[in-house]
Amino acid sequence: MSSKLRNQTTKSHQTDKKNSYFQGVLFTIFLVSTPFLFYLYKYAPSESRVWNTLLGTIDSGGFNNVQAYLHAMATKITFLLLTGIWFYTSKTWWKYAILIPFTMFLFQLSGVINYKEGYIDEFDFWYSLPIILPILILLIYISYIAGKKSSNDDGLKKEVDDEIKKLLSDDL
Repeated sequence: MSSKLRNQTTKSHQTDKKNSYFQGVLFTIFLVSTPFLFYLYKYAPSESRVWNTLLGTIDSGGFNNVQAYLHAMATKITFLLLTGIWFYTSKTWWKYAILIPFTMFLFQLSGVINYKEGYIDEFDFWYSLPIILPILILLIYISYIAGKKSSNDDGLKKEVDDEIKKLLSDDL
């Protein structure tokens, strides 16, 4: 390997480490700030249906007041972000099961935003079912294959152990 190629490879690894470190710091800051994000709704007026802020006007929609609306929004967004990060950072094969609560929170958030509907969190499960069912079927299938492979490995392990015992007993 030439020294030029080695230097490029080393710089690439250092950049990857810096990016990974920076990403980890961002995730940590977000996770630590989650309780504060969750309770931001407390600063909204509890007596008013409309709140004028620097970012714009917030209407309470189908809720009694702005604070109740922002509480519902903060709850859904916080859990949506947390399950999204969990899915993104998970390295296990079953990480796709995280998509089930993620989908539920997404549909619940759309119910909060679409306040003209007469319900919130009522029928979201049924609307998300077409997305959840394929994920569940895939996870059940993967679990079945993994269990089958595991039982095959146990049989192979037993055969290897028996062969080792046979070889050791022949030598003695």
